[in-house]
Amino acid sequence: MHEVSIALNLIEIVSEQCRKSGFSRIDSVNVRIGRASGIMPDALNFAFDAIKDDSMAKGASLQIEVVPVTGRCGECSNTFSVEEDYILSCPACGGSSFSIISGRELDIINMEVS
Repeated sequence: MHEVSIALNLIEIVSEQCRKSGFSRIDSVNVRIGRASGIMPDALNFAFDAIKDDSMAKGASLQIEVVPVTGRCGECSNTFSVEEDYILSCPACGGSSFSIISGRELDIINMEVS
């Protein structure tokens, strides 16, 4: 379960930023996770809750925004989004030549501190 190592890194990054800004506690963390990132939001939330007690994020909540997979077809130039974790073909023309524009991200959007 690689979500534990992701949660550890997430807490480390936001704790460092919190300290640099002169704060002592993290109240919430907002992240954006792409559906094709390989990260399971529920598992990340569970891991975050399990390990946060020994950190500045002890009472923090983790808010996760899931980003759909978006692609651009190389054959018809159609831009499209799918709710699945993968793209097999362009929904407009059925072409299999496409590039993924979004859906692989793991971004820290912001955090609330005190």
